Amino acid sequence: SEKDTAKKFGGVIDEYTIKDAVEDGAVLPLFYEGRHNDITVNEKPLDNYFEKVSEPLTKYGKASLKRKFSSKNTINKSDQVIYDRAWDISDHFTEFIQGTGFKAQLVAPNKTTAIMYHNYLKEIGKVTSEVVISAPDSRKDNDDAYVENEDVVQKFYKAMIDKYGNHKDYEENIIKSFKKQEHPEIIIVVDKLLTGFDAPINRVLYLTRNLKDHTLLQAIARVNRVHEGKDYGLIIDYYGNLENLDKAIEDYSGDNELDKEDVKGSVTNVNELINQLPQAYSELWDVFKTVKNKFDTEAYAVLLGDEEMRHTFYEKLSKFLRLFNLAMSTVQFNDSKNDEIIEKYKKESKFFIQLRIDVKRRYFDDIDYKEYEKQVQKLIDKHIVTDGEVLKITQPIDIFNKQQRDDEVEKLIGSAAKADHIASRTSKGISIKMQEDPIFYTKLSDLIKQTIQEYKQSRINEAEYLNRIKDIENTFINGKQDNVPKSIVDNKIAIAFYNFINDKLSEHLKDNNQNADIALEVRSLIEGVVLEGDKPIVDWKSNADLEKKIWNELDDYFYGISLQLEQNIPFDIIDAFIEEVIKIAKKQMD
Repeated sequence: SEKDTAKKFGGVIDEYTIKDAVEDGAVLPLFYEGRHNDITVNEKPLDNYFEKVSEPLTKYGKASLKRKFSSKNTINKSDQVIYDRAWDISDHFTEFIQGTGFKAQLVAPNKTTAIMYHNYLKEIGKVTSEVVISAPDSRKDNDDAYVENEDVVQKFYKAMIDKYGNHKDYEENIIKSFKKQEHPEIIIVVDKLLTGFDAPINRVLYLTRNLKDHTLLQAIARVNRVHEGKDYGLIIDYYGNLENLDKAIEDYSGDNELDKEDVKGSVTNVNELINQLPQAYSELWDVFKTVKNKFDTEAYAVLLGDEEMRHTFYEKLSKFLRLFNLAMSTVQFNDSKNDEIIEKYKKESKFFIQLRIDVKRRYFDDIDYKEYEKQVQKLIDKHIVTDGEVLKITQPIDIFNKQQRDDEVEKLIGSAAKADHIASRTSKGISIKMQEDPIFYTKLSDLIKQTIQEYKQSRINEAEYLNRIKDIENTFINGKQDNVPKSIVDNKIAIAFYNFINDKLSEHLKDNNQNADIALEVRSLIEGVVLEGDKPIVDWKSNADLEKKIWNELDDYFYGISLQLEQNIPFDIIDAFIEEVIKIAKKQMD
């Protein structure tokens, strides 16, 4: 054990706490929210009922029976309470979890109520659920006035065994569906799956029963497993387990010789996170502190032309929206006293989301915090009202699809914005194709940078900026190069070799037509090694023997050319040249 290990090494070992695991990213932080139904009891009919059923009992027997039936545990299992909570769970899940790729677990007091929750969720029809329970038990709990409804449990369990064949397949099939398929969205349990059940997509734990000590800690840990796009686990408690949670944390700390504060760091009241919203909001606005006119949207977009600034904006906006989404999913924040701040956040969220859409188009950004997009999109769909285009924060397009490119440009307003978009996407396209013809694509990249710089220095206007960038894009798309000898004008691979010869061997080989012939011969020599018939040898690009053979062929060829020159080409220049030519061949020749 860790304790024994510490003793063995003289106690000189740091204990790895739950808080450490959260900070290291091994598990996620957990946020807790208490929710309670407004439970009212119609006392007169209840008193009349007790008088009838308890008539044979003594005065003290009647009082004892009434206490049992009016206990928190019993009310917790009452039909109306279950129905109300089923509605609340349905609304909460559909508004904040459904469609984000995550799921939830509902912990019920007993098998009967688990089945009731399942039936009501099905009747409400907003979410899908399944129940995983153990086989029916004939034993009675004498301390609980509301015992299992054996007819309900037996009927349900029989239906499951009839469907799946046996208990093992029943349980495993539902668990597999929960983990791997779209449905069920909520898995309902009593005691099973409270420990040792790891489903990283499980984000929310709905607690509707009393849990204590180690069982409570094990249960809440069902939602702290790491998964892409999941930055926290949420515990929605309808029973009131907060005191139990505090005690369990204290006991757990003592039993494991962990500092109490370290364990507490793993569970945070959701109000503490909501309190971070104003700071996140302030940090978001701080990105634009240099913008003098807060109503000048173009000024925001121009400021975000700087890539580092733009990604800081994406990060701050994503953090604010995720916090806002979490806050909106809580009862405490969704209170009438917060109406003004909620409307303010909604309005400004809409502004910043639209700004993000605009700058992503303008600068053709395709990577930024996509792991959180679904939950942020959920917030937009449910709470950010629009009067025009639907706000979709991710709109990836195929960089080489002309129709998609043209459609994106049309969504932008202003020549400068369109030019920025075309320049950005062309630059990304160039980076993808750079190794196919390094000289040609480097020149295009430099032309883009030069044109942008001239526009920023006001040496050209917006119209000229757009026209020049369009010309560069057309050259990139068509691949047409000027001043290429006729012998290779339609030979893309030979042109790439020709460009490289003119650039790297320019001091030694000055005749363009001769260089075009050399480029054709280089292609012919390489194809003579890698082609079988008219198709390349499979996996020739990773075949070291073939690469060595290409190297020897080219080395002999350029050595022969070098001998014919007045000044021989140095061996180190030829070696470096051949190495790059082989790289180009691997990119060009499929």
